[in-house]
Amino acid sequence: MNKAQLVEAIADKVGGRQQAAEAVDAVLDAVVRAVVNGDRVSVTGFGSFEKVDRPARYARNPQTGERVRVKKTSVPRFRAGQGFKDLVSGSKKLPRGGEVAVKKAPKGSLSGTASATVKKAAAKKTTAKKATAKKTVAKKTVAKKATATAKKTTAKKATAKKTSGAAKKSAAKTATAKTAAKKAPAKKSTARKTTTRKTTARKSTAK
Repeated sequence: MNKAQLVEAIADKVGGRQQAAEAVDAVLDAVVRAVVNGDRVSVTGFGSFEKVDRPARYARNPQTGERVRVKKTSVPRFRAGQGFKDLVSGSKKLPRGGEVAVKKAPKGSLSGTASATVKKAAAKKTTAKKATAKKTVAKKTVAKKATATAKKTTAKKATAKKTSGAAKKSAAKTATAKTAAKKAPAKKSTARKTTTRKTTARKSTAK
């Protein structure tokens, strides 16, 4: 079974292939980081992962039989738990697919800082999701503010146009009123002159 087949095997139990792939990646990443840092990852009933240091030594080349010096190195090692061994040896029956083959690890079963590594990985994912959500909210807020500003600007322009039109109309009425006022006195003076002429004519007739 390879990684893809492992993902497919647990996809139905975790809610989908994408969730299964993320879960497998998160677990493997946490185990690898813990072992590289020198921590021992122990899962009750399954086994433990740890880092083992191998000192410098001499070995023989299997093809030539020549003695070769091997440098000091570190290698990962997995030790199967007793429950895992019992299932593989056949001393215990393997439960059906719907049941748990290995007992669930109790709290604190991850030794060293492995549990902290798992928590950090989960915290990073949560932080990334929150940051993405904040960016999305910020973009929406900016868009809403821009839309509101544009509406206000349009409303101000419309109000300014209306005010300008009203001002023009008021100016036109004022100008008309002034023109009418100027013409009115002229008519009155003409009427006065006409009356004066009539009065003069009557006096002349009387004489």
